[in-house]
Amino acid sequence: MAEKKEFKAESKRLLDLMINSIYTHKEIFLRELISNASDAIDKYYYYALQHHEAVDGLEIRIDLNEEARTLTISDNGIGMSKEELEDNLGTIAKSGSLAFKEEMAKKEEKPSDIDIIGQFGVGFYAAFMVASDVKVITKKAGSPDAYLWESDGANGYTIESAVRDGHGTTIELQLKADDDTESYSQYLESYTITDLVRKYSDFIRYPIKMEVQVEKMVEGTEDNETPDYESVREDKTLNSMVPLWKRPKSEVEKEELDRFYKDQFHDFVDPCKTIFFNVEGNVSFTALLFIPSRVPSGFYSQEYKPGLQLYSRGVRIMDHCEELLPAYLRFVTGLVDSQDLSLNISREMLQHDHQLRVIKNRIEKKVLNELGSMLAKDRPAYETFWKNFGLDLKFGVYNNFGQDKEKLENLLLFTSSRDKKLVTLSEYVDRMGEEQKDIYYVTGASLDMADRLPIVKKLMSRDIEVLLLDHQVDEFVMQTLGSYRDHPLKNASQGELDLDSEEEKQELEKTSESNKDLLAFMKESLGGEVSEVRLSNRLVDDPVMLVAGDGLSFEMEKVYAAMAAQNQMDGMPPMKATRILEVNPKSPIFKTLQEAYASDQAKAKEISEVLYDQALLIEGFAIKDPIEYSRRICALISSQD
Repeated sequence: MAEKKEFKAESKRLLDLMINSIYTHKEIFLRELISNASDAIDKYYYYALQHHEAVDGLEIRIDLNEEARTLTISDNGIGMSKEELEDNLGTIAKSGSLAFKEEMAKKEEKPSDIDIIGQFGVGFYAAFMVASDVKVITKKAGSPDAYLWESDGANGYTIESAVRDGHGTTIELQLKADDDTESYSQYLESYTITDLVRKYSDFIRYPIKMEVQVEKMVEGTEDNETPDYESVREDKTLNSMVPLWKRPKSEVEKEELDRFYKDQFHDFVDPCKTIFFNVEGNVSFTALLFIPSRVPSGFYSQEYKPGLQLYSRGVRIMDHCEELLPAYLRFVTGLVDSQDLSLNISREMLQHDHQLRVIKNRIEKKVLNELGSMLAKDRPAYETFWKNFGLDLKFGVYNNFGQDKEKLENLLLFTSSRDKKLVTLSEYVDRMGEEQKDIYYVTGASLDMADRLPIVKKLMSRDIEVLLLDHQVDEFVMQTLGSYRDHPLKNASQGELDLDSEEEKQELEKTSESNKDLLAFMKESLGGEVSEVRLSNRLVDDPVMLVAGDGLSFEMEKVYAAMAAQNQMDGMPPMKATRILEVNPKSPIFKTLQEAYASDQAKAKEISEVLYDQALLIEGFAIKDPIEYSRRICALISSQD
């Protein structure tokens, strides 16, 4: 006779919470029940070793009955006694697996083949997310008695005697009726179950079998022009059982790793880099990581989901665990399998604990070491990687107030003005002249525009290499770095460069003094657009250039202007760099300007305005009145006739 019992009050509340809140995807129920079955077989394996019993034929079975709307999962594991049914299924969050593991620890017995996945006792109750009624028929190994536990998840449960051939447990789920929000019938479809097993439980160590319908050639028709086929049902093992990453690294071929990457992470080209390593210690784990050879589709969109797949003893827990990678390594894909991670009651959520941080730090260090090795030993491959994901490393430099800049500074590449090839900061410093103190860089809308800036010509004329930058984030990167190997990073288009000899300084000072009235006139003519007009030796053959004062650079001004245009800084006044107009005293235009100032100051004012607009265009700024600028150019050309 069935014995009716109620869940304890706190267990009933927890059951309702678990069914409705803990798991975000109902399909998780299958993973949980399979994991429990695997645990039960693990326990029986240990029992059989102790009692000298045969351990052949250990397996998990799934049976679907579409007509009755039942899904059944069976195992030939350890099974449960009546007391264990009461204890483990009558009290939620009472974990038999956890108790078994604690008992093993007390005995200091740690057989290598025993890995217990579930430790928190709520996985079984995931069944009620999809089932209106659950039956558990179980028989403990070594016992003649079998029992039936049954519950609808709301009105308590019953336990009564039952009949079962052999030890183990059978769980039968009576699936709920479909509604407007959920199709429970999908869990009666063999291809859905097959996909879920491969997704979550592919690497369970015991075979997971299910009878499926297949098309087979009718015997005796193989020689026909058109052979006959018939539908038959046969057992199929759904899982591969042995994870690639669980095999010794020396036994895994590169081709296998490449194929695994393409199949598992949906790419059609081999990865640029494969990183496969094990860590043993207080926190043990295996990591199989890949750096793609190309930028994934949608990589910079909000829809892209970074993160590594997370496994616990071969059972997938998360698809995209972002906590295992720093944000600047979001391009790394792959998986981590650990038996030491602390999990809370939901396997979909990880506690942000010490163990997780240890794994993250080890992965970060390993990936950076591998990138450094690639840079040193395979420069072409690294430069290809840089073109794909260099922006992410730059982000890592200035993110979090530059706390990771020292980890990344030696991995950065920049285009050199010397040969237009990529160069590291270390390579730049190693070939600096003895007199050079600063590392010079310029920014532009493109590398070509940056290379053609007047100051680059000047520095190159003195055999000083310049780093050419063309991305908005580059100025953030350089300002965050500040210096490298005690050499300040200097924006060549900002502030004083102090490149002139004493003789050159004296000559410039003398020329400036004799033209101070003209320079003051030019500043006044520009109506407050510039803080200063001065003569400069910074120019070679260009007549003028704009220089930013100390503080905000031109590139940062453009970044803030772009942010304001995107309504990201509403209500904030525009941020502008201090503008200084530098004039080349050796340019023929300056002589024309001197003559105009002496004889026709209206013309001198027009020339000053045209020169300022030209300086703006060179720096990539828009001019206020393009039409008026065009007319002034035409007027000045006409006046030369």
